Amino acid sequence: MKFRSLTAFAFFFCAASVAAPADGIWTGWISDSQCGAKGAHEGAGECTTKCVKEKGAKYVFVNDADKKVYVVDAQDKVAEHAGHHVTVKGSVDGDNLKLASISVAK
Repeated sequence: MKFRSLTAFAFFFCAASVAAPADGIWTGWISDSQCGAKGAHEGAGECTTKCVKEKGAKYVFVNDADKKVYVVDAQDKVAEHAGHHVTVKGSVDGDNLKLASISVAK
């Protein structure tokens, strides 16, 4: 019985650590949810802003490392960085980025 309890505890502990949001620092582009990774390039800022304002898209972060697209929680914080290459700090949970800070990438 003790073995089963220990096994169950170990399983739930490992599952919880896998499901926990990952904190980090990433570099990538601010694009929009309509274009996603296709809009992750220099010169896309005007198009990105237009899609958000006129077509109801959301600002997204496209990670340079794997081209994964994350919806940013703080839409107001990233608006001025539309189409910019940026460095973000925050936590990722699934396809969502909880933004702590953003700055233009060097």
